[in-house]
Amino acid sequence: MNHRVCANGTPLDDRFDNVARMSLRAGYEPTIFGYTDQGVDPRTTTSADDERLSSYQHVLPGFDRILNLSEPYPPWLANLKKHGYDMCDDYNGALSSEPDRHEDLSISHFLTDEFFAWLTKRDALTSSPWFTHLSYLRPHPPYAAAGKWSQEYSPDEVDLPITPCETRHPFHEAVMHSGNNAAPKTEPELRKMRAQYYGMIGEVDFQVGRICEKLRARNEWQNTLIIITADHGDQLGDHGLKDKLGFFESSYHIIGIVRDPNNSQAHGSVITEFTENVDIMPTIAEAIDVPVPLQCDGVPLGEFLRGETPKRWRDGASYEFDWRHIYIDDNPSGAAKNWPHDGRLERQHLAVRRKRDCAYVQFGDGSWLAFDLVRDPTWRTTFDDPQRVLPLAQEMLLWRSHHTDRTLTGMLLENGGIGRWPEGVAWRNKK
Repeated sequence: MNHRVCANGTPLDDRFDNVARMSLRAGYEPTIFGYTDQGVDPRTTTSADDERLSSYQHVLPGFDRILNLSEPYPPWLANLKKHGYDMCDDYNGALSSEPDRHEDLSISHFLTDEFFAWLTKRDALTSSPWFTHLSYLRPHPPYAAAGKWSQEYSPDEVDLPITPCETRHPFHEAVMHSGNNAAPKTEPELRKMRAQYYGMIGEVDFQVGRICEKLRARNEWQNTLIIITADHGDQLGDHGLKDKLGFFESSYHIIGIVRDPNNSQAHGSVITEFTENVDIMPTIAEAIDVPVPLQCDGVPLGEFLRGETPKRWRDGASYEFDWRHIYIDDNPSGAAKNWPHDGRLERQHLAVRRKRDCAYVQFGDGSWLAFDLVRDPTWRTTFDDPQRVLPLAQEMLLWRSHHTDRTLTGMLLENGGIGRWPEGVAWRNKK
């Protein structure tokens, strides 16, 4: 909530800490292979000609990008051309045609190979620890798995999606009829989409296996912290939708695997508590022995990794979706330029509180939904009993109030400064 990057293209405020900057403070040289789709803070630019003002396909400040796989994926397209497949900069065509080529030429396989080559090259220069983010595009539209993975799952055998309910919120109704997000209309098309997506998952799982074997071969398996997660899921036809959007958990319930070599006693454990991506940065901070930045909304997963039961943990998950970008332009009377008289941008969002037995959705226009997940775990049965809804709305208010910016709120200017000091006080941090 606090970083306020509402869409691809929203600038990221440069005042924020991030995992790369944090690892630099710990003495690492953070690298990235792939992309993170981060937009520059315009206040850090020095010229109107800065190309970063026209693209959000950049990386978090602090990362050294070794392999650039932002669109149009130039290194991968060059590799395809070297192997006889000249896509003429048609990167979407290159992705859509992955089933027609051997899986060893896929964008995922290419990223893994480049990472391995970098490790070998690095060995000749240094033996210091490394810190790397491997950002795989897949699984991601277009729904086309590479080579043999496109045949790994039979469309006839995959599960079918959750059908949409008859009574729908206006937002749900609108996106169901959007060309970008409406699911395929026929069962064969739905089955094909899901089979291809599962194939993409299978291939990335295979790449993870390659990396694990490489770490073993390099004698780094027992001293490398591995975190596997994703930025979003996919509707895959659930509720009449595809891609990522809205409030249904198909878009938000994602993979989370952590292997801490220092705590083998907990390896193989399955955690059923609610964890969130905001827990990753605090977990890494704890692992590399630096303070958890005060901006972080999450909590380290260290107790789970040690096989312990946390004394205090959340009892639900929270997430948000925003679509204000469709109203942003340079029209002098438009929503972006006419603030504060035009408040449309601030109403184009929703927030979800997902509990074990129910879910509450609050829309920016004041409307809301509440789902009974005990009676119907498919999110198609709502309730409106005030005695059940009010506590959920109150809990969301508390969630938002507990996660407002705390960078300076734990300190008082008394006796030279007391309480919780922020990072970045140069004279103090030298001690």
